[in-house]
Amino acid sequence: MLNVAFHPNYVHSLPDNHRFPMKKYDLLPKQLIHEGTLDETNFFEPTTIAEEQVLAIHSPEYYSKLCNLKLSAKEERVTGFHHSFSLIDREKTIMEGTRLGAELALDYRAAMNIAGGTHHAFTNRGEGFCLLNDQAIAANWLIQSGKAKNVLIIDLDVHQGNGTAEIFKDNPSVFTFSMHGKNNYPLHKEQSDLDIELEDGTSDHEFLYQLNQSIDEVLKQFTPDFIFYQCGVDVLASDKLGRLGMSLHGCRERDRIVFNTIRQLNVPVVCTMGGGYSEDIKIIIEAHSNTFREIQNSLF
Repeated sequence: MLNVAFHPNYVHSLPDNHRFPMKKYDLLPKQLIHEGTLDETNFFEPTTIAEEQVLAIHSPEYYSKLCNLKLSAKEERVTGFHHSFSLIDREKTIMEGTRLGAELALDYRAAMNIAGGTHHAFTNRGEGFCLLNDQAIAANWLIQSGKAKNVLIIDLDVHQGNGTAEIFKDNPSVFTFSMHGKNNYPLHKEQSDLDIELEDGTSDHEFLYQLNQSIDEVLKQFTPDFIFYQCGVDVLASDKLGRLGMSLHGCRERDRIVFNTIRQLNVPVVCTMGGGYSEDIKIIIEAHSNTFREIQNSLF
């Protein structure tokens, strides 16, 4: 059974200027239920992450300032959001969606967080529409609770998972693999355990070739017993922020390669949906829906 974290108040809690691209979080579950890929029993609604889980990753000073709206104007500006208590509450719910997803994946093989993928959040700061790092919090919870020993993070969003790389740079229990646009945000890249930088306009063929080669390289170095997959669809040629040249078919093939690898390894996975900023919302919904269709085809 595929478990999916749904956040019904996600769009409502966003500032007005961020609501259009985030409509996908409301429309995607409706599409998946309408077409029969999922039904209501697949969805769960997370509550709020425990403070101790957040503080195992993020600095107490940063978290206190974030929760009390005490960040400086500059610190707030680089996150891309105007902060409010409802925004911070929303972020805490997203964190629990991925952590609880990890817990469910141990029993049911896979879980997905429709609103997850906050990979630009660092130990002591947020940036790039990310305030806290959901994959990092969930991965640490798995390791500290003894539920996993070796966690692989596969980040195929068009932007490097710079916050995740910084958080786990000295942690041999977590392998960070990021394949991203060379000339895209962030300007300054962190060092993941494996980084693959792609030129502007990279096609399906080149992307998929690099992905297959990279997964082989990762598995020569690291044997995971749990995987997080950041599957943003901002790799599409139609994406306003992406700069790559992938088609909907190529994006679905990307997911198929990852899920086939997970099936062969026979390990649990949590997927976080990440970015997607095409002008046409129908393209975004179709690309994200393909990820759900492909995980059902590959793992269930």
